[in-house]
Amino acid sequence: MDTLLTAEVAAASPRFRRKSSTFVDAIHDLPERVEMAPAQLYSTESGRLFHSGKIAIATVGLPARGKTHISVALARYLRWLGVKTRVFHLGDYRRATVGPGQDVPDDYFFVNASASSVLLRQKILRKCREDIYHFFDRENGQIAIYDAVNPLSAGRRSLAKEFAKHDVQTLFIESQCTDQRIIEENVRSVKISSPDYVGWSANDAVKHYLQRITAKIPHFESMEERELDFIKMIDAGERLIINNCTFGYLSHRIVFYLLNLHIKSRHTYFVRAGTSSEEDSYKADAGLSERGIEYAKKMTNTLMQHREEERQRLLAAGGPDVKSKPLNVWTSTRRRTVETAQYLHELGFNVRHRSQMSQLKAGVCEKMSERRIRHEYPEEVSKHEADPYHHRYPRAESYHDLAVRLEPIILELEREKNDLLIIAHESVLRVLYGYLMACNATDIPTLSFPRNEIIEIIPASYNNEAKRITISDLPNELIPGSPEDI
Repeated sequence: MDTLLTAEVAAASPRFRRKSSTFVDAIHDLPERVEMAPAQLYSTESGRLFHSGKIAIATVGLPARGKTHISVALARYLRWLGVKTRVFHLGDYRRATVGPGQDVPDDYFFVNASASSVLLRQKILRKCREDIYHFFDRENGQIAIYDAVNPLSAGRRSLAKEFAKHDVQTLFIESQCTDQRIIEENVRSVKISSPDYVGWSANDAVKHYLQRITAKIPHFESMEERELDFIKMIDAGERLIINNCTFGYLSHRIVFYLLNLHIKSRHTYFVRAGTSSEEDSYKADAGLSERGIEYAKKMTNTLMQHREEERQRLLAAGGPDVKSKPLNVWTSTRRRTVETAQYLHELGFNVRHRSQMSQLKAGVCEKMSERRIRHEYPEEVSKHEADPYHHRYPRAESYHDLAVRLEPIILELEREKNDLLIIAHESVLRVLYGYLMACNATDIPTLSFPRNEIIEIIPASYNNEAKRITISDLPNELIPGSPEDI
């Protein structure tokens, strides 16, 4: 399996991103060719959508306020819709300029830095903005997200004027946090995993990072510039303040998304439903078979054991002795997904049934074997093999149809603050996993979810990480991966 893409990889060359496998978060990858995004409804010759021009989104806020998390999450959503978006992390450019393993001057992060540190900062800023303009002018980019502190009002006004000279609209997003618990949790769970602190002890990393914050607090100016477009998120999305001067449709879509976003960490688990007594029929809506019931028991036990092991691991690493984060369970309204969650319900977990999470509708191919489909619908099979993501059989759904249907679920997924287990058909898991891991549309129909694995998505500041938890002692008939349906 490929290694996870992190800022450490990016630091070697911020403009370059390798093409990752479907098992890692591809949010920082550059597409090798132009192709439709998973939930994209139409395309244009310019590559820009929603009658919007070029937009630079600049983050504002002290360190450890969730700016990078907001930048990456917003890029994930916009790219899912087909908006050509890229995140430019200023920290990547700093690491690339200074060199791997090298330290910046002691006063680099201070506002009243020495002349040499100021020159270094200007050099780093210049390279970052050159890449932003290259993205807009040479790659037909639509939204560039400039992930930096941007602490001073005068600097933000100057930045907006500079972008305006290049016919780029600027939207500022400030993340403001007054809850000290959120700040400390962010520092411990996210920032000490930054490439800046490779090889540091957790306590030393936290101490050093808090010094960075202290250095900036006396000089930081919150957004109050009435002539600028800005969105101010307060306390992890508890409140939003919007200063709307020239918002268009896409800016309003961004506001709508941010209303659903928070920066609190939580884990998401994916599992397939157990086998039913009529596995090949969508219309029958059959309940679990005996083996399906056995699977539901073992899946529940494995998940509970894993969560307790994770709690003990955090405790051994010096974390607080607290209970695991509450777990919510989502299923579709199909009987076999509901019954797969029955043992979790008996343990007292909150289980919700979502009609949007029903599997792909098979249409005329209901209960048909592959041989029969190929015999009766050879032209449809050829179309499907050419584009398995967008093709739909007569009276059936495509994966694209499913992605559009699941958008309300994706937004609620962003709103969820507790850990979340999703029990669904593999077609639904493919689409939701494709969103969280920024998969290409062409990869989604072939993603594999064998029943002997629970997929855990772990959020980090630069990218999500996927982990596979094995469910032991299942019958061999249940283990094969998801079929690649024709």
